[in-house]
Amino acid sequence: MTRLLPLLLALLLCPPVYAAQSAGGDIPPPEQAFPASAQALNADTVAVHWEVTPGYYLYADKFAFASDTSGITLGKAKIPPGKIKTDEFIGRVEIFTQGLTVRLPLIRTAGATRELILKVTAQGCKENAICYPPFTQTLHVALPAKAVASATASPLAALTGDTGGNQFLPPDQAFKLDLQTAGPGRLVAHWDIAHGYHLYRDEIKFSLENAPGLSLGTIQMPKGEIVDDAILGRQTVYAEPTDVAVPITRAAGSAGSGTLVVRYQGCADKGICYPPITKSIAFTLTAAKTPPASGDASAATPQPPAADGAGVSGGATRSLLTVLLLALAGGLLLNLMPCVLPVLSLKAVSLIEARESTKKTHHHALAYAAGVLLSFTVAGLAVIALRQAGMASGWGFQLQQPVFVAALVYILLAMGLSYSGVVHFGAGLAGTGQTLTTKSGLAGDFFTGVLAVVVASPCTAPAMGAALAFAFAAPWYSALLVFLMLGLGLALPFLLIGYFPKLGSWLPKPGAWMETLKQVLAFPLYMTAAWLAWVLANQLGADGIGLLLVGAVLLALALWWSERSRYRGMPSKLLAGALVLLALTPLVLIHGMPTVASGASHQAGVVAFTPARLAELRQKGTPVFVDMSADWCITCKINERAVLDTDAFRSLIKRSGVVYMKGDWTNENPDISAFLKRWHSPGVPVYVVFPKGGGPGAKLPSVLTPGLVRTAVENAL
Repeated sequence: MTRLLPLLLALLLCPPVYAAQSAGGDIPPPEQAFPASAQALNADTVAVHWEVTPGYYLYADKFAFASDTSGITLGKAKIPPGKIKTDEFIGRVEIFTQGLTVRLPLIRTAGATRELILKVTAQGCKENAICYPPFTQTLHVALPAKAVASATASPLAALTGDTGGNQFLPPDQAFKLDLQTAGPGRLVAHWDIAHGYHLYRDEIKFSLENAPGLSLGTIQMPKGEIVDDAILGRQTVYAEPTDVAVPITRAAGSAGSGTLVVRYQGCADKGICYPPITKSIAFTLTAAKTPPASGDASAATPQPPAADGAGVSGGATRSLLTVLLLALAGGLLLNLMPCVLPVLSLKAVSLIEARESTKKTHHHALAYAAGVLLSFTVAGLAVIALRQAGMASGWGFQLQQPVFVAALVYILLAMGLSYSGVVHFGAGLAGTGQTLTTKSGLAGDFFTGVLAVVVASPCTAPAMGAALAFAFAAPWYSALLVFLMLGLGLALPFLLIGYFPKLGSWLPKPGAWMETLKQVLAFPLYMTAAWLAWVLANQLGADGIGLLLVGAVLLALALWWSERSRYRGMPSKLLAGALVLLALTPLVLIHGMPTVASGASHQAGVVAFTPARLAELRQKGTPVFVDMSADWCITCKINERAVLDTDAFRSLIKRSGVVYMKGDWTNENPDISAFLKRWHSPGVPVYVVFPKGGGPGAKLPSVLTPGLVRTAVENAL
């Protein structure tokens, strides 16, 4: 019964919502455009290395570092010099267009753990396209034990932590070489250079073997450090982890595979120089049009459309125009979502009642539109502010706040009681939030627009998906335009009626039937309030729902007494006000309650989502079906009822050996927010199927069918 109730409410409130997926494009998420890695150079120094995809750059003054490990603090970061660029908007800036390495000194207390959890923040842009908001990556670094230098230990031993005498690292440990494929025509040679060692830039050479149809392009060696060598004189060396981009030119029809031969030579700072080293490494280039590899199989994802918004190029401007049109269409279609219809029905009734004053209808329409647009503006600014603070957010994020859900229950209950005739707003409680949406005049129109946006949070109309995905990655001014266009679409029908009175002739004539309609419309409001109460129960448990029910009863009592005391003396009105304040007390208590654990971990056959668990399964080559949902997400509940919570789906998962992993975004969860951001999704639901044996995942549409899911699972085997 407990599982049937929310599904029944969801089906009554909203039919399947066909949210559009974001179209493919060539703008990767920032973690893929600028992947970061870290390693310990010695017991007291960590090197953080960023790769930079060609055509992108990082700002030199936007780096930030923080230790999440008790007993380990960070010293001042040593950031290498960058390249000076004159930006047409912000002037002279220092940027990095190639890989860079930052050294971080560590201050370790006695007994501190040897694993450093490091949070690194950066910000960058794609040339002539978009600028990403600041993004944070969490890196785990294994630290060596702190060396205790003795009087007989050599200087090199003190640097490397080797206290066993004057010994040098083998060349493969001093200069660890790794080759990465970074696109259809580019390889990256990466050296991890141990502390106290260096490579000579001019001794690094590349050639191809067994590579028909392939040839080397012009190699641009990164800047190094100038040193005065005792034997060779003035030399350029690399003493930190270094990337060298190796462009490959492909003839038409070439297989894109071969062997890269790398020759290099290096020395220990205090001791010896190694003989020249030669490595032959086989490679296979990615197919054309494949996005750059991120190095994280779990992060591979179809990319969203190019997000600009600044109009720096004609193509970017057209992209923004397309997204704004999608947003307008999505907002317009949002009027048809049953999640929104109860509130819009109230506005339709008010328009009918105001028909005799046709000269004022455009004022009512403008007030309603102002409420809608202001609410979307506030939502957009909240998303931008959270994004700038490094926090992920998405469509419907406000429903993750239990006190917001409880307050919305109060508002819907008050409106329902008003339409049932228990209370008539307009006097007595005219200053309270519950009266505003039913109050006559422009204030009522304005707050009806506000409420329409609030109750639209759980619903996603067609065409909204691509527009919102753009908004959550675009510059702030473009994102705000998208939210305003969504609001314009939602308000457009009433604006048209207000400014084109002939359209109002399609509405029915006023009459006694309207009172019956008002009473009927109260019940969808009660059902919506009941569904939100179920959401709150999943967020806070029995104690939370108990407080909400007490508050709802007190609110009903306050409204009932307010109506009875309308024409009585001041003592009766003061009692009504005291009852209203008493009804608000449960909201204060709800705000301080802790959320309960996700229910996904208690479902049979379901693995609760964690990034570590997903990475472990991906490393083993296990196929995984990831389901990101929330209790307040109507589309999620429809998909569960129709596809995911069926015997057919459970049988498919069991016989295929696919792990069904579920993440619950009902409450705030930074790990799930990061997953949504990586897949460029504006919110839930998100469904991703990771194939057997590794490889990029496949993102499914927001609305599922049994056949679609079955095909996706079979393709992953």
